[in-house]
Amino acid sequence: MDTIPLALDPLGAPLHSDAAALPDTLDALRRTLDQPPHRRARHLGEALIECGLIDADTLARMLQAQTHVQPHRLLGQLLLDAGVLNPLQLQAALAAWMGVPLIDPRRMQPEAEALRRVPRALAEREGLLPLMQHGDALVVALPDPWDQPLLEQLRFACEQRVRPVMALPGTLAPAVARAYAGQNRPMGMASTPGTAGADAAHADTQDVNALAHALGNDADSAEPVDGVAINESDNKLVRLVNALIADAVRLRASDIHIETSAARPVRVRMRIDGELQPYLELPMRLRFALVARLKIMAELDISEHRKPQDGKIAFARFGGAKVELRMVTVPTQQGLEDVVLRLLSGLKPMPIETIGLSAANLAGLRSVMNKPYGLVLICGPTGCGKTTTLHSVLRELNTDQRKIWTAEDPVEITQEGLRQVQVNARIGWTFAQAMRTFLRADPDVIMIGEMRDAETARIAVEASLTGHLVLSTLHTNSAPESITRLLEIGLDPFMFSDSLLAILAQRLVRRLCSHCRQPHELDQAGLVGLAHLWVESSGGRGDTAEALLAHWRQRHADPQGRVRIHRKQGCPKCDGTGYLGRLGLHELMLASEAGRELIRHRASAGEMQAAALSAGMVTLRQDGIDKVLAGLTDLPEVIAATNQ
Repeated sequence: MDTIPLALDPLGAPLHSDAAALPDTLDALRRTLDQPPHRRARHLGEALIECGLIDADTLARMLQAQTHVQPHRLLGQLLLDAGVLNPLQLQAALAAWMGVPLIDPRRMQPEAEALRRVPRALAEREGLLPLMQHGDALVVALPDPWDQPLLEQLRFACEQRVRPVMALPGTLAPAVARAYAGQNRPMGMASTPGTAGADAAHADTQDVNALAHALGNDADSAEPVDGVAINESDNKLVRLVNALIADAVRLRASDIHIETSAARPVRVRMRIDGELQPYLELPMRLRFALVARLKIMAELDISEHRKPQDGKIAFARFGGAKVELRMVTVPTQQGLEDVVLRLLSGLKPMPIETIGLSAANLAGLRSVMNKPYGLVLICGPTGCGKTTTLHSVLRELNTDQRKIWTAEDPVEITQEGLRQVQVNARIGWTFAQAMRTFLRADPDVIMIGEMRDAETARIAVEASLTGHLVLSTLHTNSAPESITRLLEIGLDPFMFSDSLLAILAQRLVRRLCSHCRQPHELDQAGLVGLAHLWVESSGGRGDTAEALLAHWRQRHADPQGRVRIHRKQGCPKCDGTGYLGRLGLHELMLASEAGRELIRHRASAGEMQAAALSAGMVTLRQDGIDKVLAGLTDLPEVIAATNQ
C-alpha cells in the first residue's frame, strides 16, 4: 500500500515515513469510533498548545489581537493569517478537538451497502465517500465534517443518520473514483442529489397509512417521558413525511395542519379547494418526532417548544417536487406544538383570462391596467386569491418596456422579469420602507403585497400621483368598504380620489367537477327565485326580475327553452366531492367623476355602493349567479361565499 507523503496524526503533528497513527482499515476505524471520548480541552487554543502546534505566548498574542484589533475574527483564521499554522494543521487540530477521526480513504475499501446508499453523482460532485454502516449511522468521509448543509443533504439522500469522519486533503477524489468504478451504471443515468428521497416519496404516496402503522409498531407501547420513542431521523418517519407532502401536492392542497394532543392520536388535515378535510391519524407516540422532523427540514430550533417559530421548507431539497412550504409552529398545552404547512411555490402566474373574470369585468380591468399611473386595489378576506389576481395582472404588464418592483410577504409566486422583494419587519424592512426605496429605483409599476398601515397607504397614493401605476391589496369585504377603510386610517380624500382607478373585490368558490356534474332543469319558480336573489343583492337597482328572466332565457336556454344549472355528483376524478378546483367571484368598481366626488365628501359605504351600482357595477353575488347559470359552480357555494 502506498505511503502518504505528508499526513497528520489526530493532534495535527507531522507524521514521518508512515501513517500508522491513522486508521487504515474499516475495522481500525470502527475501533476508533467505539473508543470513549478523551478529555476535551476547554478551548481551541488550549487544544493547540497541548498538541504542540503553538505555545502560550503565541496564543496570548493572538487572543489580544482578537480582542482589540479584530474582534470579529476567529482564532483559527488569525493563526492562518499570521502564518503560524497551515490549513491542514488547523483542520486536523479541529478534528481532534471535536473528536472526529482523521483518515486516508485511499487505504480503505468501502462496504458495498454503504456505496449503494449514496448516489454516485452526489459523491462525485461533493467529494465524499461512504465507508460503512456503524450502528444506526452511515460513516462518511468528508473534506469538511462541519459542512451542515451538505450533512443535511446527505442525511436525506441516504435516509439515515450520518457520522462524518475527516479525510486528508486531496485524497477523496481518487478514492471516490476507485470505489465507484465497479458499478456498471452509465454516468448519464447517475442519480442526482435527493433521487432516493424522490423515489421514496413517489413510491410511498399511496402507503402513508402503512408507514404510520409500521412506525406505530416499531416503538414500545408505552412512550418514554422525553418523547423519543421514535427518532426524528428514523428512516420510516423520513419516508412518511416525504409521502405526506407529496400527497398534499398531488391532492392540490393549499395547507397541511398537524395537530398534536396528549390524549389523542396526531391528527393531520388538509385544506383542499378551500375546505379543511380529514386526511390521516398517526400514533400518539409520533407527536414529538414528527414535529422535530419538520423543524429540521425548515431549519428551526428543535429544542424550543415554548415559543412559536416560522420557516420555509424547500421540498425539492429533500427529493420531492419543486414546492416550497411555509411552516409555522404554535405551542399548545403540555409542551406540545401544532404545525401548519402552507404550500407556496410551484405556483405560476395565471393568464388573466383564466381567473374567472366576466367579459365586462375583464374589459374594465384591462382598461385601467393600461393607464400610465394611478392606484388599483384588490380586496377580500385572507385566502380569497388576491395575490393570484395581482400576479395575473402583473403577468400581462410584464414586458421589456416596463420596470416592475414588488414588495411581498411572503413571495408566493415568482415571475421572470419582475424585481421581487421579501419584506422583513423584524429588521425594519417594511412595506413603507420598500416603497420609499422603489421610488428611487426608477419604477413604472409598483406592487405592494398589502396596505397594512396609514404610512404605506399614503406613500402608495403619492406614488400613484407621480407617474407610477401602483397595485396593492386590502383586507375588506367589498369595493366601497375599501374606500371608507382607507379614509378612516387617515388618507387625504382629495389625493385618494385623484389617484384611484379601480377596486376589485373577490371571493373564491369551488368549481363543479366537469367529469361528473349533473344537469338540473330550473322550473319557473326556481328561475323567479334566482332572479329575485339577483335583484336583492343590488338593492333593487338595475334590471327587474322580468328583464332578467328574458335575458337568461335568451342566453342560457336550450332549443326547447329550458334553463339548466348543474349540481355536484362525485367521481374518482374529484375524490367523490363533486368539486375540482376553484374560481373567482368578482366585483369591479371603476372610478368615476361621481364616485370621486363622493370620496372627497367622505360619503358612506352605502352611498358609494349605490353610485357604483347605478354606474353598472355587478356585485359578488350577481357574478356568482351568472357562474351558476354557466354551469361552473352551484348556488350553495355562491351564497356561502357572498354572505356578509
